[in-house]
Amino acid sequence: MHDKTILILLGICCLAVVAILATGIGGFAKGGEFNRKNGNRLMRWRIIAQAIAVAVFLLYLWVRGH
Repeated sequence: MHDKTILILLGICCLAVVAILATGIGGFAKGGEFNRKNGNRLMRWRIIAQAIAVAVFLLYLWVRGH
C-alpha cells in the first residue's frame, strides 16, 4: 500500500517539476517583463521541486528495500 502511495506522490512531484520548467522555458523564450520578473524565481522553484522529487524517489527506494 505504501509503495503505491509513494509512487503516486513521485508522479505528482515529477509533473510539478515539468510544469515549472515549461513555464520557465516559455517565459525565457518569450522574454519581456514576465521573464524579467519571474525567470530566476521559477528556476529556484524548479530546483526545490527537483530536490523534493529526488527525496521522494529515495524514500520510495528505501520503502521498497524493506
